[in-house]
Amino acid sequence: MFTEAKLYSPVTRTGGDVTVHLSAEHPGVHDPEYRARRNAIAALALEYTPDAPLPRIAYTEAEEQVWRTVSVELARKHRSHACAEVLAASERLALPTDHIPQLDEVSAALSPLTGFRYVPAAGLVPLREFFGSFADRIFHSTQYIRHHSAPLYTPEPDAIHEIIGHATQIASPRFAAIYETVGAAVARLRTDAALKFLADVFWFSLEFGVIREHDEIRAYGAGLLSSYGEIDEFRQAELRPLDVSAMGTGAYDITHYQPILFCAESISEIEDVIGGFFETMDDETPMRVHSHANVAGAQ
Repeated sequence: MFTEAKLYSPVTRTGGDVTVHLSAEHPGVHDPEYRARRNAIAALALEYTPDAPLPRIAYTEAEEQVWRTVSVELARKHRSHACAEVLAASERLALPTDHIPQLDEVSAALSPLTGFRYVPAAGLVPLREFFGSFADRIFHSTQYIRHHSAPLYTPEPDAIHEIIGHATQIASPRFAAIYETVGAAVARLRTDAALKFLADVFWFSLEFGVIREHDEIRAYGAGLLSSYGEIDEFRQAELRPLDVSAMGTGAYDITHYQPILFCAESISEIEDVIGGFFETMDDETPMRVHSHANVAGAQ
């Protein structure tokens, strides 16, 4: 499995029982009520079929309060740290701040803007399926919420990451178009090496990408937009220009703030460099990129 798999708590099904296996460091690991909720929400996602209505979660008041707390805090952070394209998309999307939106609410808001719709995920979705679904403008989203004891922290992607992070980003037609090129690329890929390269470029761009605007560094990556801690720290990172070869081969530790980020000079550069890469990527791309980088380094 790729590194991204470590972001999600494994989900198993034994007979009729669904279990989400939280790590020993998870804030909710010793809370039986939270663990039961996670199991029940995962079970609903596993039962979902494409021809059925999206499962609706009866969120508790504690869960709703987590959303309200994080929504307010992240909105404040976005005003100071998010790029103009994201801020405009966020205004058009108009996510509720007083309650956790159901996935059908998110789809209803997104669809008129960019044609994207959300479907439920119990946890980790295989990368070929997750990225490949972008070609049909489908996003697989978890529905659980982080533990109430740590509302501004989560060791794994939750609905806050998937909705405040990714839906806000996908509400931009320019970013949504790049997502679609990712899905089209996956349809061409046959090797795990190429899929991993694609996933790593996605990580350093659409998850943790930054952009220079008016002499300030601003965030556009969903991982930054949805993390209270990370969005405060990203301006301390070492900034490098967009470099697909370095992105596709760079190592990263998901348990720490990212020390190296790739900074675009404009949305057009993201479209040209990152979108252009996904538009042309095939199974031979990693080898070609490595060869080109080696030749350039030798000159």
